[in-house]
Amino acid sequence: MFHDDDRSNRLRPAILTDLVGQYMNDSERAALLGLPPTTRIRERAKIVNPERLEIGEHCWIGEGAVLDASGGLSIGAHTSIGLNVLVFTHSSWLANMTLQNHSGSDLIERKPIRIGKGCFIGGNSVIMPGVVIGDFATVSPLSVVAKDVPDRCIVGGNPARVIQRIDDEHIQAEVRRVRAGAHPTQSQESPWPTASTPPLSSATASSSATETSSGPTA
Repeated sequence: MFHDDDRSNRLRPAILTDLVGQYMNDSERAALLGLPPTTRIRERAKIVNPERLEIGEHCWIGEGAVLDASGGLSIGAHTSIGLNVLVFTHSSWLANMTLQNHSGSDLIERKPIRIGKGCFIGGNSVIMPGVVIGDFATVSPLSVVAKDVPDRCIVGGNPARVIQRIDDEHIQAEVRRVRAGAHPTQSQESPWPTASTPPLSSATASSSATETSSGPTA
């Protein structure tokens, strides 16, 4: 039933690690994968080639996320990766086009990805090979990021474009609002990120809608 070849024997430890990890909590799972002790990784999340992943303290990886580190992946401290996010550092496109999509094909292209510190990557987004996402950047849910994202901005869409710039004054205003207990009711849209919601207050949403209609790009 089991193949006894080099590829199978190389892959099997990672398969067993994933299986054992399903019975652990998020911090135990992080320890099993050799991640920093303050990292939390939820069930069904997968890291491809974890030995090529560099990740900072206090990061969170949501359920079902796939982090392909085969081409090199760096994630800064205090960054959250939302539910079902797909991060790709390789592409087999050319191997497919030339009918050479076999294991170890030299036409499988790999490019590293860097995600900065203090970032929020919304659920069900896709990060394409070679992208650099700056510090304190937010990727709105359901976005496809195919080019670099500047520091301190919100991007969204397919392909993702800059929706809004975020300055420190805006952040501090939001900190004061939250700490004052001005939380939205259940009937209101949350103005700050959850695992699937980007940080847009009502005032911000209005201004960003105007910017989006004018078609800015990252």
